[in-house]
Amino acid sequence: MKHVPIVVLDFGSQYTQLIARKLRESGIYCEIVPYNEPIESIKEKEPKGLILSGGPASVYDSGAYHPDNEIFNLEIPILGICYGMQLITQHFGGVVIPSDNHEYGKAKIKFEEECHLFDDTQNNQTVWMSHADRVDMLPEGFIKIASSDNSPYAAIANTSRNIYALQFHPEVHHSEFGTTILNNFANKICGCEASWNMGSFAKEQIAKIKEKVGDKKVLCGVSGGVDSSVVAALLHEAIGDQLIPVFVDHGLLRTNEKEQVEDMFKNRLHANLITVDAKEKFLEKLKGVTDPEQKRKIIGETFISVFETEAKKFDDISFLAQGTLYTDVIESVSVKGPSKTIKSHHNVGGLPDWMSFELIEPLREIFKDEVRKLGLELDLPLDMINRHPFPGPGLAIRIMGEVNEDDLALLRKADSIMIDELKSNGYYDKVWQAFCVLLNVKSVGVMGDNRTYDNTVCVRMVESVDGMTATFAHIPHELLDSISNRIINEVDGINRVVYDITSKPPGTIEWE
Repeated sequence: MKHVPIVVLDFGSQYTQLIARKLRESGIYCEIVPYNEPIESIKEKEPKGLILSGGPASVYDSGAYHPDNEIFNLEIPILGICYGMQLITQHFGGVVIPSDNHEYGKAKIKFEEECHLFDDTQNNQTVWMSHADRVDMLPEGFIKIASSDNSPYAAIANTSRNIYALQFHPEVHHSEFGTTILNNFANKICGCEASWNMGSFAKEQIAKIKEKVGDKKVLCGVSGGVDSSVVAALLHEAIGDQLIPVFVDHGLLRTNEKEQVEDMFKNRLHANLITVDAKEKFLEKLKGVTDPEQKRKIIGETFISVFETEAKKFDDISFLAQGTLYTDVIESVSVKGPSKTIKSHHNVGGLPDWMSFELIEPLREIFKDEVRKLGLELDLPLDMINRHPFPGPGLAIRIMGEVNEDDLALLRKADSIMIDELKSNGYYDKVWQAFCVLLNVKSVGVMGDNRTYDNTVCVRMVESVDGMTATFAHIPHELLDSISNRIINEVDGINRVVYDITSKPPGTIEWE
């Protein structure tokens, strides 16, 4: 197992992934593992430091999350954040109690003692608090290094043990010097070097793929999107013709998408792409299905079935490669700690027992913007790298209710008009993702003095960095007006267009 400079133990905070992002952006590689990661697994990673994340629970609850206590005997620096701080306090004999004044949002902290954590930061700096409990009594050997109006122990330290803890969240954007604090922990306290980047990540992944695959073959499901394209490029770089890229046309694609994917792999990646026409199979299985989770699971199971059928046509296929991202993992299953399942992703959760090959998921621990940077390192074309995310289940989860050919045709036309308008007006690259949703809600309209009773399309455009959070895009009204007019005038069966102004959270980016 490779050396990991910083290991983050996840106790279920909504901000945990931001810790990894902040450190990676500073050139320090780190990995997030569950709070109950076996101590031997942590030792194998040979970390120079541990970070204990925040979490929604209270340390004095009967079902509170606790790590292996041996982490405190590793003789490496530890940084606790929020719940992590309270856990450290409790473990070493301090007292944690419910706070009379809960603290959510911005606060000012005042330095009480000098500490390398706060090097190159200002006293009375703004930080982001999010807690209902507080430390009431420090453990023996710990000192107060910062305080706030509502938190007498906003930061504590035991310098002899190299253990530090913060009541606030340095990983959140609103913490004024949060990135500097995390870097101080990694660089000055743990002695990590800022040497990690997407170039080094690419070399590591290519080497890992070569070692794992050997002389076997790898089946790679591709869609033409940036995730699967980057996976295919990595594999092609590592194993050449041992890669067997397969594109499944499930009938849930956008206009001309199949042709674009085939051209991309033939003329840009120079890989022999196999296209499987499985439209009828997918649509038959989706017939009568309206529940979004059921749709996703049917599509995922059918994908696997198609891949195995294709794999049997070749000798020595031992692996299936997928473009699974860390955001997919977080939203699908609680494999990185006590996070809540939001929705299933067709490419997450491993393979069914009856499948005969292993998974290769080289992007599983990185975010969408990091994937784009990796694509640049691999010299993939900009139009491929900057392509908006498109979900594996395709248009099936952008049609409310049952999926059928007629609704797919309506949605394809509306979506292609919207994309065309964005590109012609210079807005395609200004939003992170844009798409249409067919609501299957009919309303009365009037066209040419005639009454209509037709479908409604919702336009969804968001701004984001990694898909974990998103805000709706503030598009000029003139552009929205043009999109609406074209859809209503050019797509028979649609007489109303609405714009989704929901951010994530509380909504997800996709509707299903």
